[in-house]
Amino acid sequence: MLGFSRTAKRARMRVGLVAATAATLVAGTALLATNAQAAAGCRVTYKTASQWAGGFTANVDVTNLGDPVNGWSLRWTFPSGQQVTQAWNASISASGAQVTATNASYNGAIATNGSVSFGFNGSWSGANTAPTSFTLNGVACTGGVGGTTPPPTTTPPPTTPPPAGNAMAAVAAMQPGWNLGNSFDAVGADETAWGNPRVTEALLDNVRAQGFNSIRIPVTWSNHHGAAPNYTIDAAWLSRVREVVGWALADGFYVVINIHHDSWQWINTMPTDRTTVLNRYNALWAQIAGAFKDSSSKLVFESVNEPQFTGSSGDAQNATLLNELNTSFRRIVRQSGGNNATRLLVLPTLHTSAEQARVDELVTTFNALNDPNLVATVHFYGYWPFSVNIAGGTTFDATVQQDLTDQFDRVYHAFVARNIPVIIGEYGLLGFDRHTGTIEQGEKLKFFEFLGHYARSRKLTTQLWDNGQHFDRTSFGWQDPELFAQIRSSWTTRSGTASSDQVYVPRTGTITAKSLTLNLNGTTFQGLRQGTTDLVNGTDYTVSGNTLTLTASALTRLVGSRAYGVNANLQARFSAGVPWRISIITYDPPVLGNATGPTSGFDLPAQFRGDQLATMEAKYADGSNAGPQNWTSFKEFDVTFAPNYSSNTITLKPEFFAEVNDGQRVTLTFHFWSGTKLTYHVTRSGGTVTGTVS
Repeated sequence: MLGFSRTAKRARMRVGLVAATAATLVAGTALLATNAQAAAGCRVTYKTASQWAGGFTANVDVTNLGDPVNGWSLRWTFPSGQQVTQAWNASISASGAQVTATNASYNGAIATNGSVSFGFNGSWSGANTAPTSFTLNGVACTGGVGGTTPPPTTTPPPTTPPPAGNAMAAVAAMQPGWNLGNSFDAVGADETAWGNPRVTEALLDNVRAQGFNSIRIPVTWSNHHGAAPNYTIDAAWLSRVREVVGWALADGFYVVINIHHDSWQWINTMPTDRTTVLNRYNALWAQIAGAFKDSSSKLVFESVNEPQFTGSSGDAQNATLLNELNTSFRRIVRQSGGNNATRLLVLPTLHTSAEQARVDELVTTFNALNDPNLVATVHFYGYWPFSVNIAGGTTFDATVQQDLTDQFDRVYHAFVARNIPVIIGEYGLLGFDRHTGTIEQGEKLKFFEFLGHYARSRKLTTQLWDNGQHFDRTSFGWQDPELFAQIRSSWTTRSGTASSDQVYVPRTGTITAKSLTLNLNGTTFQGLRQGTTDLVNGTDYTVSGNTLTLTASALTRLVGSRAYGVNANLQARFSAGVPWRISIITYDPPVLGNATGPTSGFDLPAQFRGDQLATMEAKYADGSNAGPQNWTSFKEFDVTFAPNYSSNTITLKPEFFAEVNDGQRVTLTFHFWSGTKLTYHVTRSGGTVTGTVS
């Protein structure tokens, strides 16, 4: 279904938003890009999407009820003196409590009954009362449609979408983006095959309200088409894809669709079955291109996800085969007519890798095709040891950062510097496929803060991979609001961070001062706050250079009765970006216990006593590494071992014992975030494991 009531859909969006403060009103205003005056009217919906101690996120929707607007300025006054710290999809300035939001270069035009959305992060103290009146282009909100506004005195900015052929501007307008992962790409009967619910209009409305400007909808076609030679796509499947694409386009998204997991299901056999694969691939793209040829220019096609080949002779053949796929894809789409003649087309590197050789291969294809409406794409999941927590890669250190800058620099110099846009079509951390706790919270916050910053500096558009682990697709809330707040902030500004988000205080003995190193990232440190109470510089903390020290007296007050675990959360506030949470934690060294159990899942008794597990080493008596990936002593978190804080156990998984020598004693060293290290011994005998603390 491509045609539907946008007004009705917007109403459903507002009902679907949860945990939000709303102020909805009708504004009598509009502004024309001509010298004629115009009938005026609009509706403004202000929602507090999320709120935390001292900070909040707000989304603002403006619907034009009058004549078309070309260039807009929305003003309001904060009742409680709130302040905007960063914004997206608009430029925001303030004078005291009075705030002005003006359009970005790509969203200045609002058609009659059309809408524009923007959002911002802000700070508050005491109260966070929503504003109740707005003016648009200088006219107060009066209700209904009526009145006029004077013509503009300056030339309005360009509107969205950018002109055909201006690929760099179009891809810039796609920032930021989000992936509808594990839905239409699921391998199975339908979009629910991998556990996600059926996609709804309300889901897309709510994703759009988070500030995303593009949505990548991965589609796997292998289970949804007929046999050779026509490979006819199932009508119901194609209709369903078209329906969801239509919803997304109506929401104002740029939309990317592709051929997704087919890449490893059958396209990968191209080295030994070239003709069959190419015929099938071409038939699919001919049908997809035909179905969407008259769709908006904001619909984008991507040739294939993460292309890979099995049984090839090596890099040269891989490059030849991928070039053939990309070239054939472009030819089929361009020849299909309609808007496909100039539609943006996305071409990947082999494996969507940013390795220099893979980038160079794609550059060769771009040079040969010489098409101004092509876009390059790679994926980025970080430095692998950090991304999955293996080999001691527990922190966002210089190595992790250098890996990111190297990859982004390579695609920048190869493409962006030549005015060829680049989309990071998926980004995240690989450990998230199991759960987001695989990587420690503060370390992953630093990763995403820097990723957003460096992508902006290299003019790369990023699309967050979300297979359902981030944005809940039924409640429409973020599983980890703190993580998303950091990601969203990184779209527009830098945030200050610190060497850790944890300060451990022993449960017994004298409490001493504790220090952290501040990572200012171009900001200035503004102070510490607990809830709505500011801590006192010089009494509760001191700052010397980039060293923040919490005094013994402040820590004593904060830990209170010194119960195990988090006793207090502080917010380090900076001149820009989101605050940095610092958890004050009371702990004692954990205590491990003897146990006997099966290799199918050995549960080691562990009294964590406020501490948290960072990683585990495994070695045999001769010092050689034990268990999987024996090139390192540090095992993979949540694959070979996992803490369970509610049951007070550490589970050693069957994947670990599958590669442990029978009868050989293994020494395990558990590293905790407090700095504590504990030694434990396990011996496997057939299907049984014996564990001892000595």
